[in-house]
Amino acid sequence: MAKSMTKSQIAEHMAAKTGLTKKATVQMIEDFAALAYKEAKNIFVVPGIGKLVLANRKARMGRNPQTGEPIKIPAKRVVKFRVAKAAKDAILGKK
Repeated sequence: MAKSMTKSQIAEHMAAKTGLTKKATVQMIEDFAALAYKEAKNIFVVPGIGKLVLANRKARMGRNPQTGEPIKIPAKRVVKFRVAKAAKDAILGKK
């Protein structure tokens, strides 16, 4: 399996594409991430890639895999990422 690109490799690639310095590109990536974290409460959309959304999970009963004993899993809020149709089609190919 191929390794994923590091933040430094992404910054290097984007700097070469845009003509910006690598330092400016890293700052732009960090600012984009900070904006996504801040706005995820309202749904944060990355056009052509997907969106970050907050979801509430209900409390439920689960099972301890080691002992088989039933346990109560409390309700909680989670962050989900929904992949855009355009991204799915580009990565997987159209059906």
